[in-house]
Amino acid sequence: MDSLIATFLSLLLSETGDRTQLLAAALALRFSNNRAVIAGFGLASLANCLLSAFAGSFVDEWISQDPVRLFNGLAYFLAGIAMLAWRRNLDLLTRWKTGPFLTAFLGLFILQFGDKGQFIIGANAAMAGHWIFPAIGGWLGTIAAVLPAIILKDKLAKLLPLKRIRIGAGLLFCAFGLLQALRAWHFI
Repeated sequence: MDSLIATFLSLLLSETGDRTQLLAAALALRFSNNRAVIAGFGLASLANCLLSAFAGSFVDEWISQDPVRLFNGLAYFLAGIAMLAWRRNLDLLTRWKTGPFLTAFLGLFILQFGDKGQFIIGANAAMAGHWIFPAIGGWLGTIAAVLPAIILKDKLAKLLPLKRIRIGAGLLFCAFGLLQALRAWHFI
């Protein structure tokens, strides 16, 4: 159950102000169909969370606890670096001729695939031993971060200091990742 809460909070922070949130808001603006965008996003996010947690559960079976802890630390550290780094422009999928559900599903699935959130979910699943809890936590955290963007659209940026949240969370993730790495190497 700890992995559910940890993954929920991690994904909530890592997706706030991130490209997934921005694309979901842009698609909601473009299509004016929140239900279809929410359904497409929710299904895409669920598939990515299940996939990454299931894959992470195999890591736990193959290697001992210290390398798993190091993998966890690296996932968080690199997620923190990604949150602090410059981001390239986001493709708003305006050339896609599909409807709101399919555009949201495919666009957000592709965008989230291989993203920092997947590595965090996989690393937490490797540490937890039960892959379903990090999968659920990751999915709920992603939903909690992105759903307000779909509903509020461009107003979210006026309500929350997204840049400060990203910088603070990025620094926190870097510190936690380093701490996990130091534990894996038995420095602390």
